[in-house]
Amino acid sequence: MADYSDWLGRETRRIETISDRQVAHFRAALAGTLGPGTLEPGIPGPGTLGPDAVPPGFHWCLMPDAAAPGDLGRDGHPRPGLVMPALPLPRRMWAGGELDIAAPLHSGETVNKFSRIADITFKSGSTGALGFVTVRNVWSVGGQTRLTERQDIVYRDDPKPDPAPSLTPSPAPAEDWPAAQIWRLTPDTVLLFRYSALTFNGHRIHYDHPYATGVEGYGGLVVHGPLQATWMLNLASKVLGRLPANFRYRGLAPLICGQPVRIEACEGADGLRLRVCRADGVATMQASARL
Repeated sequence: MADYSDWLGRETRRIETISDRQVAHFRAALAGTLGPGTLEPGIPGPGTLGPDAVPPGFHWCLMPDAAAPGDLGRDGHPRPGLVMPALPLPRRMWAGGELDIAAPLHSGETVNKFSRIADITFKSGSTGALGFVTVRNVWSVGGQTRLTERQDIVYRDDPKPDPAPSLTPSPAPAEDWPAAQIWRLTPDTVLLFRYSALTFNGHRIHYDHPYATGVEGYGGLVVHGPLQATWMLNLASKVLGRLPANFRYRGLAPLICGQPVRIEACEGADGLRLRVCRADGVATMQASARL
C-alpha cells in the first residue's frame, strides 16, 4: 500500500448552533420506531438528561461533511482525497468507535467540533484487504469538552462477482443474554431516508437499491451504523437513568432494511452490554456502556 503518513494529524474545525428544529426532527425520526413501553419510544424523557438536553446520539447529526456534487465519489460520500485519504479500497463502512461523554449538549448551544486523523492501517481479513482510518473527534461548548470520540472507518474491496457475498457473518447466539430490557423494531425506507437527511449522509447504500446490491454486494439497503449505535446509546441511557460516561460500539455484520431487530441491554459487572440482533440471531452491532 502507498504511504499515507502525510494524512496523519490533518485537522478540521467546524462550528454550529443547535436549533430547536434540528432536535424536533431528530425526535420525530426516531419516535415510534422502538415499539410501546417507553415515555417516548427510543428517546429518554427530559427528566433523564435535564431540560433542553438533546437526545443521545444527536451529536452525529452536527457538522457533517458537505461537498458539492462535483466533489462526490461514486458512493455519494465526498470523493477520496478531500476529507479522507484516497485508499485503494472503494467500499466504506463504520467499523466502530468509543465515546467519552462529560455532559449532554443542549438546544441553543453553539458547538465546536475538532476532528483529527489519528491513524491509518491496513490488515488482511477473511474478505480480503482492509484499510482502517481512525478519526478523533471532540465536541465542545464555550471551551468545555462535552464529548470525545474515537471513530474507526473501514475500507474494503468490491465483492467478487461469483460466489455468495463475502459479508455474510457467522450467526451470533442470541439466547444467552438475560436482557434487562429489549426494544423491537423493523427499520424501513422512510427511517433510512430521514436519518440520511438528518446527517447529510449521501452514501448510496442507504437509499439506492441497485447500487447497494449490484455494486457493493449487499442484500438490500443498509441501515446506518450510527443509527444502530444511537438505538443502543438511547437504551443504555434509559436503563442507567443518565448518559453513560463511556460508550464503546463495534459493527459486526450488515443490517438490511426491512429486517426485524431487537435492541438488547444486559447488565454486567462493569456496566451494560448492548447489541442489535436480527431475527435470525445474528448480531449486527454490539456495545458496552458504563457510568
